[in-house]
Amino acid sequence: MPQILDPLPPEQSEHILCCYVNATNKIQVARICNISNWYFERVVFPGQRLVFEAPLEAQMEIHTGMMASAILSDTIACDRLAMSEPTSNEFHTDSIDMDTMKTQPTVQSINNQVENTTKPLTIAG
Repeated sequence: MPQILDPLPPEQSEHILCCYVNATNKIQVARICNISNWYFERVVFPGQRLVFEAPLEAQMEIHTGMMASAILSDTIACDRLAMSEPTSNEFHTDSIDMDTMKTQPTVQSINNQVENTTKPLTIAG
């Protein structure tokens, strides 16, 4: 469940659960400015996932931090950030047919060979 610090305005009856991920290596500020009587602004660190509720018509501005400033780098309609609610049949695992499951690993193995990478320090003199 998202943490709601600034509750949605009461006149906003239709809202959606959204998720934004900062996929950059810079600090960003996510801000929604087009909803009257509501203030939403959060700092999003690199790699961080921001989950929030917003009115359906909300527009999120992404400001990317630069040296002593920030620039507006993107504007995203919140309906494009909407998270889909899982259906009840996605939680049932009893009906999984074991014969149809993959038997091959989905991740290739990593070379685990350990090599000696340390060398003695030689002093020229």
